[in-house]
Amino acid sequence: MSRTTLFTSVVVALAASAPAGELMTPELLWKLGRVTAPRPSPDGKHLLFEVTQFDLAKNSGNADVHVLDLATGESRRLTTFEKSDSDAVWSPDGSRIAFVSSRDGTPQIWAMRVDGGEAVKLTSDPDGVANILWSPDGAHFAYTKEVRVDPELKDLYADLPLANARVIDRLLYRHWDAWAEGKYSHLFVVGADGSGARDLMPGERCHTPDPPNGDRGELAWSPDGKELCYTAKKVANPARSTDTDLYVVSLETGATRNITEGRDGFDRNPAYSPDGKWIAFLSMARPTFEADRQAVMLFDRATGAIRELSGGVDVSFNAIAWAPDSSGIYAEGVTRATGQVFRFDLAGLGKQLTTGRHDLVGVAVSPDGSTLYAQRSTTERPYEIVAFPAAGADTASIRALTHVNDAIYANLDLPTVEERIVRTKDGKDLFCWVVKPPRFDASKKYPLITYCQGGPQSPVSQFFSTRWNLHLMAARGYVVVAPNRRGCPSFGQAWTDAISNDWGGGAMQDYIDATDSMFTEPYVDRKRTAAVGASFGGYSVYWLMGHDQDDRFCTMIAHCGMFNTESWYGTTEELWFAEWDVGPPYWTGPDAQKAFDACSPHRFVGQWDTPLLVIHGEKDFRVPISEGIQAFQAAQMKGIPSRFLCFPEAGHWVSKPQDSVLWQRIFFDWLDRYCTPAR
Repeated sequence: MSRTTLFTSVVVALAASAPAGELMTPELLWKLGRVTAPRPSPDGKHLLFEVTQFDLAKNSGNADVHVLDLATGESRRLTTFEKSDSDAVWSPDGSRIAFVSSRDGTPQIWAMRVDGGEAVKLTSDPDGVANILWSPDGAHFAYTKEVRVDPELKDLYADLPLANARVIDRLLYRHWDAWAEGKYSHLFVVGADGSGARDLMPGERCHTPDPPNGDRGELAWSPDGKELCYTAKKVANPARSTDTDLYVVSLETGATRNITEGRDGFDRNPAYSPDGKWIAFLSMARPTFEADRQAVMLFDRATGAIRELSGGVDVSFNAIAWAPDSSGIYAEGVTRATGQVFRFDLAGLGKQLTTGRHDLVGVAVSPDGSTLYAQRSTTERPYEIVAFPAAGADTASIRALTHVNDAIYANLDLPTVEERIVRTKDGKDLFCWVVKPPRFDASKKYPLITYCQGGPQSPVSQFFSTRWNLHLMAARGYVVVAPNRRGCPSFGQAWTDAISNDWGGGAMQDYIDATDSMFTEPYVDRKRTAAVGASFGGYSVYWLMGHDQDDRFCTMIAHCGMFNTESWYGTTEELWFAEWDVGPPYWTGPDAQKAFDACSPHRFVGQWDTPLLVIHGEKDFRVPISEGIQAFQAAQMKGIPSRFLCFPEAGHWVSKPQDSVLWQRIFFDWLDRYCTPAR
């Protein structure tokens, strides 16, 4: 018998006082404003951020720059143009801001005074700009842009101008949702007046930031404005390597040196100390393992020595920020399925500063070092900006500074979020979130959703998604159990490592154990239970289809899931992931073939009998659409009720508003067809 421990979440005062009424809907998700990370002004009196609002009818969104007066709490929108203004940064003296806007065609750097006035365009780069950073001395901007390095087909075969083809000579010829077209994102520097742009990576066949998820956090100015540090993967085999390094380039001479040479895993997110003595960065030790523990490291600019600051904490960190006096580093990490803030001094002594059921990201430090700012999300609510003392904070001492979505939430009934600890079949403690519908009545029977997380090394934390939204699932009348099964970070690196080379083992049993634990609750209707998930979660659904001999699930939904490990290995792009998590190529010997066969859902289609909805994007190169096609075709040939939802313009994610709403409608139509929640 599983043992459970329940901890009811603290409900915010606003929600507690809201009258019974509306529930979250797919359409309402796209009325919510999306708030970016805060950037304190140099004098500490204001915060800069963006808010994106979406127009469902136009199928688009628009971002505007906002500034928050910390003394009055009042927020003011600085830009109102119909095209997005983003990536805003302060001038060193705090009198102006610069941002990226396409209001004149291509994305360029624009600047305006904070106290009012019209924006002025500073650059006219025909290729556009991204990831801008204002130098600390105010004399330059750094930015990135796509640069052609490899010749186009028409340059090689000028007499065949209408030929339409790609000639490919090496791997990583496509990535996530885009083909490699001979262009690379390079680091540029330009005068603050927009003159004298220079490529600091001329002729190099590599990118900065590192795609697909890199951003301007992978770039940094030195405090004196004389050099830049950037992240790049300069290797011969980018499809099979995670070896990104940090490169320092002199603004005066253009000379570049690798400061992390010999470290063969990911090294990224450089941050100069305010006193100029150090460069902090994040690093993974094991080559080709993209989900290794990410440590906080320190590079001594005088000696070149590198040491770890976070060695005493078994947490993987995602972002860092220096204390203004250079005495220590603030780091974001996920622990026990929540996003918290930690601090490390230069001796390596660390402590967790925050507690509470939330995800805190985008941490910034006030100039006087007394206050931390961050974005906060929960299962119930998307990001808003908050503030808390740099010395530490619990939920009660974290103050909300922005209220972009308060008006919508004032009319919503919210779900209840609880922790649940399940004892697994092999005696482990499995941490799960349980989300109960608004107006939950324990005397009633509710259908259950077992949520299967992607990654596979990705935590089920307090995120708020426009697709896999646990709040929305609960609002539709479902109880949701979301297990942090083996492989989900935030419970120590050993738990994260446990899924590698064992995809069909302990992690899949964790889903079974979590589901069976919920069946002991009188309010769960065990005959109306679904399993759903995307990416590795989609893989999990296909696997459970062939291994649930006790008929726990009445229906399944898989989005962009891996179905056949051999065909997936032969068509995916980031081969380092496959080779670490599954093993060497299946053709290298019988043991390798056995490993591929043992974890491939397609080998167990003979046991399939559960209704299945398959969803896939045609531009998904991470898990190519052929995986979804094979799964749907297998279900159809077996006579299993099944449906295939395909998005021609989507990759691994569905990001356009109307596509997302359609996704939700078909998702819930399929669930309701087999689970029929009580209204």
